[in-house]
Amino acid sequence: MNQEEETAKEIIELFKEKGWTLSTAESCTGGNIAHNITLIAGSSAIFKGGVVSYSNEVKMNILGVHKEDLDQHGAVSQPVVEQMAKGAANVLRTDFAVATSGVAGPGGGTPEKPVGTVWIAASNGDEVISKKCLFGKERKENIRKATLEAFFLLKEFVKK
Repeated sequence: MNQEEETAKEIIELFKEKGWTLSTAESCTGGNIAHNITLIAGSSAIFKGGVVSYSNEVKMNILGVHKEDLDQHGAVSQPVVEQMAKGAANVLRTDFAVATSGVAGPGGGTPEKPVGTVWIAASNGDEVISKKCLFGKERKENIRKATLEAFFLLKEFVKK
């Protein structure tokens, strides 16, 4: 079992114990968070589903991200990822949600948002915490690291 699966298992056990539910809103991780959760037997007790919101249209129309924030800050930004997390918790009616938006690479980076820039958020539908991560230039590794960081941020959020 790799580190992502081990951490997903810890989250599932904690959520089962507390009677909580979880959803995801993923852009740059493309469903990898949901994948790692559903690899664990018994995840259906806590995981309701996820939205792979790769396009801004899905971010707006499904998750409720404001067009103004996408226009002003871009998809890879704190306001957008926070709205994604809140939107997932509300739309999928879960106790908690985790969201990612970033530049996985190898292209697509800018001087302000280089390849490896990822914003991650966790929310209970009302409150939200977020963090910016700067990973490397390797796409698969960025997705793996963002998945793991999303799990860590979610654990931090639910334990506060």
